[in-house]
Formats: sequence, structure tokens, C-alpha cells
Amino acid sequence: MRGAVVVAAAVLIAAYVVSPVAGQSRTAAPGQRSPKMPWGHPDLEGIWNNSTITPLERPKEFAGREFMTEAEARKIDQAAETRYDERSADAAADVDAAYNQFWWERGKTVGTRRTSLIVDPPDGRLPPMTPEGQKRAAEIASRLRGAASGPEDRNLAERCITRGAPKLPGGYNNNFQIVQTPTYVAITQEMIHETRIIPLDNRPRLPERIGLWLGDSRGHWEGDTLVVETLNYHPLSAFNSYYCCRGAAEHLKITEQFRRVDANTIDYRFTVEDPTTFTRPFTLEVPMSRSEGPIFEYACHEANYGLEGILRGARADEKRAAEQQRRTGETR
Repeated sequence: MRGAVVVAAAVLIAAYVVSPVAGQSRTAAPGQRSPKMPWGHPDLEGIWNNSTITPLERPKEFAGREFMTEAEARKIDQAAETRYDERSADAAADVDAAYNQFWWERGKTVGTRRTSLIVDPPDGRLPPMTPEGQKRAAEIASRLRGAASGPEDRNLAERCITRGAPKLPGGYNNNFQIVQTPTYVAITQEMIHETRIIPLDNRPRLPERIGLWLGDSRGHWEGDTLVVETLNYHPLSAFNSYYCCRGAAEHLKITEQFRRVDANTIDYRFTVEDPTTFTRPFTLEVPMSRSEGPIFEYACHEANYGLEGILRGARADEKRAAEQQRRTGETR
């Protein structure tokens, strides 16, 4: 463990020493499709944001349509700007909403006008789950709905362990910082400030028995596209309601593609494969736009008031149920 930390630190230090300042724009030579690093690889460095209100799956009203009109996109964007400004009369719904509009960083649909992040299958919907996947998803949902006996009964994000990777766009903290060297790419997610360190040197993978929260990634270049293949996800990665893959875990394979298309845009897409969870692979396209930054600290910590309140509430419910059962027994 200590050795791994030292290596990780050395890699990141090397990244900042070898490469120019992270986020500094470089000029593409005539005819090049993207700017280049000093050693010739395409330049992906900088801070990028994937905020969007484009849904993961295509809504029924857009069935059969990959893109919406600009007028439809503007209408959706305008509705999103005021969606959380009014308090709900329903107390539970009001608490679930959590924040008013001031706190959201949702992005727009006008830029891409896509009706879903899923681009394959062509219907823009998640493929059906296998029987095994359905069973696992139901078990996870049942645990999340039930009273928490301990922290382990809440999902990994609430426990500040991980948001998983690839992380889908959310309400806020949608920033990523990419740093490159000739032999590594490091990607830091603003949410829970996790860093993926991706070797590019064709080294052997970790043994299958070693599962990691963010998986074991290996990268290589195919022309101007960085291709990253990730395996070896921890089995409990399935217990995460915020990452890409809804119930998939140790049999999951993710193939990502990063391609710099202009000064302010990375064409980013990834394909999800898990034959134990989904009946076929599926592919997402998620916009990544340059951000001025900086990336701020995401001060997630396990001793937060929310988790303490959840556990106190569960114990209070149990106490009330036991008291009710005792009273019912006394009246019989």
C-alpha cells in the first residue's frame, strides 16, 4: 500500500514537471486534428466539465429521434432553470429536492440537442437486464429503501467512498482535470476528488482477484484518440447509485475514448459490457467542455450529519415499532 502511494505521488509529480502547466492551451500545427504534447501525443490536458441535463435514456416523447430541434432544446433548458425554485408542500419531496436552483450546475441541451446520452442501442435506452442482473438490482434497491442497520446499508457515494468511474454528469461538481506524461494519464474527478492513474506502457494487468473501486485501467493511443480499457471493478461497486452502470460490478468492462476535437471540446464516449448484468453492450456519448477552473475541494467525510441522521432515524423507527408491538401485545 505504501509503495503504491509513493508511486502514485511520483507519477503526478512527474506529470507536472514534464508537461507544461495543466490547462495551458497549446497551438495545433497546420493540418493537425488536435494540439500536441511535446512528445507527440494529442493534448488532453486541462480542466473539463461534463455538465448536461440530457438524460441518460431517451424520454418517450422523443422515441425514434436522436436529436431534438433547437426550439425544443431551449424550452427544456428554460424549464430546468426554474425547476427547483419552488418549495413543495409535501415534506418528503421537499427534503428530497435538497437545494434550490442556486446550487445546481446542470449544463444545457442546446449545445448537442441529443435526446439521450445513450447513443447505442439506437433507441437510446438501456438494454434489458439479464435475470441475474435483475435480481442483483432488486436486492440493492431493497437495501437502499430499508432502514439502515449501519453505514454499509447506504450506497458508496453517501459514505464518501467513491462515485465510481466513469461518473455520469450530476447536479454539481462535474469537473475533471487531466494531466499527461509520455507514459501515464491522470484524471482527477472533482466529486470526492478521486484520481485515476492510467498507464500507457502496456504493462500486465492486476490479477483478477484484486478488485478496485475505480477498476484497473490501461490506456493506449489509436491515432488522435486515447482508448482506456478498465476491468477488475470491486464487487461492491454495484452498490453505487451514481456511476455509469447500474448494478454491474466485477464482470464489468468499460472502454473509453477521448478525442480532442477543438480548443474547447473533447469528444468523450464509453462502452459498457457486462454479460452477467445486461443482455448487450451499450454506448454513451457525454460532452466535455473546457473549464477555466479551478477545481475546488469536495469536502466529503464519513462523519457527516446526513449519515448520522439516517442511522438515528432508523433506530428511532425501530424503537417506535418495538413499543407499538409491546402495546399491541398488552392489549390482547
